[in-house]
Amino acid sequence: MSQDRVYAASTADPVGFWGRQAANIYWHKQPSDVIYKSKKTLIKSRISHSDWVWFPGGEISTTYNAVDRHVLSGNGDNIAIIWDSPVTGAKEKYSYRQLLTEVETLAGVLREEGVRKGHVVLIYMPMIPAALFAMLAIARIGAIHAVVFGGFSSPALAQRMEACRPHTVMTASCGIEGNKGPTAYKRLIEEAIAKSKFKPNKTIVWQREQLRWDPVLKEDGQRNWQRLVKSARNRGLKADAVPIQSSDGLYIIYTSGTTGLPKGVLRTAGGHAVGLNFSIKYLFGVKGPGDVMFTASDIGWVVGHSYILYAPLLAGATTVLFEGKPVGTPDASTFWRMINDYKVTSMFTAPTALRAIRREDPDNNHFREAYGKKGGLRSLRALFLAGERSEPSIVQMYQKLLHEYCADGAIVVDNWWSSESGSPISGIALGASSGEDFPSTYKEKPLSIKPGSAGKALPGFDVQVVDDEGNEVKRGEMGNLVLAVPLAPTAFTTLWEDEERFYKGYLKRFNGQWLDTGDAGMMDDEGYISVMSRADDVINVAAHRFSTGAIEQAITTHAGIAEAAVIGIPDQLKGHLPFAFITLSRHKHPEGAVPEEELFKEVQMLIREQIGAIAGLGGMIQGKGMIPKTRSGKTLRRVLRELMENATQGEMEREVAVPSTIEDREAVSVARAKVKEYFQKKGKHLHRATEARAKL
Repeated sequence: MSQDRVYAASTADPVGFWGRQAANIYWHKQPSDVIYKSKKTLIKSRISHSDWVWFPGGEISTTYNAVDRHVLSGNGDNIAIIWDSPVTGAKEKYSYRQLLTEVETLAGVLREEGVRKGHVVLIYMPMIPAALFAMLAIARIGAIHAVVFGGFSSPALAQRMEACRPHTVMTASCGIEGNKGPTAYKRLIEEAIAKSKFKPNKTIVWQREQLRWDPVLKEDGQRNWQRLVKSARNRGLKADAVPIQSSDGLYIIYTSGTTGLPKGVLRTAGGHAVGLNFSIKYLFGVKGPGDVMFTASDIGWVVGHSYILYAPLLAGATTVLFEGKPVGTPDASTFWRMINDYKVTSMFTAPTALRAIRREDPDNNHFREAYGKKGGLRSLRALFLAGERSEPSIVQMYQKLLHEYCADGAIVVDNWWSSESGSPISGIALGASSGEDFPSTYKEKPLSIKPGSAGKALPGFDVQVVDDEGNEVKRGEMGNLVLAVPLAPTAFTTLWEDEERFYKGYLKRFNGQWLDTGDAGMMDDEGYISVMSRADDVINVAAHRFSTGAIEQAITTHAGIAEAAVIGIPDQLKGHLPFAFITLSRHKHPEGAVPEEELFKEVQMLIREQIGAIAGLGGMIQGKGMIPKTRSGKTLRRVLRELMENATQGEMEREVAVPSTIEDREAVSVARAKVKEYFQKKGKHLHRATEARAKL
């Protein structure tokens, strides 16, 4: 069945469609219905999470579905987890049977330490197997995990600690960021607890040999993780899976908020398991044993929750846990080595990782010479991209490489989703052609990719493009990307203990008619969705709305430019003008912030040809390591915009608001220095001085 026909079937009969998917999961108690939707009258157009509940009345254990059932079905010797840590030189493999032993023992330890059903346990861990054991063990006893990215500052950690009020913190003695060496977690954890108004009862510490946490202070509730597990094994202590209601919380994941306070997205157990089990087979083409999924992300992000841990294990496949970076551990060949060594069938990463690889290896010699020509990448069926918009140039480059050196028909799939959705909202489905769950259909090839597009809407997500009043716009026109409710089963239904913020942040803008994703984009006549930017990154130029993504797309078609970040700067005549920060693809980057006149003209011409003269740049800065990003790969355009606004007001040294999620704070310092140099050479009113050139 083609992707279009699957989607049509899911919208024509959502109850029947999702009822069939629910049958692929083990229920301790069968749901009484597929979906419950309240019939209560809306007051002031307000919708609350209680207006839709997936699989009401059902009882489920996600850990049982992800681990126990595979062992019980005779697949216990299959490999569940492969850990590869180039930063430590360590490699480990765990079968499903070994994973079950680790998880049921750790679950017994947690229960003995006082963790009960419904309690929250905060995880602050590096990318090591113990982190996955912790998530599964917490879910096993019916508790709720809240994973915070290992490496966040103590104030950011304290903020999340106060928000979720964890009974216990599970952490490690250190994390290792790329080639920077170990970072001690002891000070970060202890400072966070001291800052937080809420104090957890216990802190369970996994001791790493690279840097130990000493001393472990029992009077402060600190426990040595390995010793607790060893004692439990000696005593035969284990915990069985505890089923919870389908509508009960499985985990909380914090995402950034416009107020500066993180939002706790709550994921419920039943819809999460059903939706993820469907998505990994349907979209990612990962069917089960024999398939290997390598998701180059972190468990601190939703991608890590969904496609490092839960989805591959729900399918009974193998997941690869990677502790390293796309470059520098040791070089730009790391990802390709992983595919070669573990016969990866589906890989998932962020476009920013591929840009980093392209900067270090612009000719793709590692891909071709080290692995491609030797046949080491033949297992790969698809390379999935998400987290930041994938410019067409990078999609086209890797599509060509996959066509040459990977499995027949291997494709690059850009997909769009968020912490709130829990799984992709749109994409190109590899599994739509298999006929699985649709036995009367025939096999077809996946839909064609359109570089720059994030594919078509996936089952459960009714995507629309509307103007600021909530009216649908014409196909091909840019607007606000919104979703009809109820959302797909994987998606959130509320924020953790903050119903009011859920309503105000997502439903109020369009009076409950649509859920606001915060993204801007368009949909073409065939239904392909292009996510161009965050809605607040849309630039108004002389009453014309342009997305930063569209302008960045045009800029990066230049062969000499590896990456671009576009912001809007104030202009007295046009309101705003686009301004670009660019990184060149050449190994030796020019030292000066001001690009050569010829390069600027070439970029302006590309923008004129692809978008129109009205979108011409008001200026451009070049430099390496100056585009700040979050640790999940999103470009922090707001930081660059604030630096530029300060500069236009003559306040170059004014501090800018830098989120705790930033990957490298040094990038802000580099950007500040580049902006300062640019203004010194171009003058304070650069946007007026360059306006004539912008009309090329």
